[in-house]
Amino acid sequence: MLLTEYCANRIVLHNINWQQFENLLVDLGESRAARIAYDDGTLEIITPLPEHEYYKEIIGDIIKDTAEVLELDYECYGSTT
Repeated sequence: MLLTEYCANRIVLHNINWQQFENLLVDLGESRAARIAYDDGTLEIITPLPEHEYYKEIIGDIIKDTAEVLELDYECYGSTT
């Protein structure tokens, strides 16, 4: 495993095999705050900064309010992609 990049909210690891990636996902569980991406041996772990969460909430509130005024049905799924 080779750590090549690190900053306050981002870590990139190289030479990670699929089984190591799967084990990490199990260890972290479903309710993790970190976003994890894997591509051909490279693993990237990112944690959202507080300002990202702030703006996410503001934008979400605007969309909810607009949908209610327009009488549109909507469902919230959080960070599900």
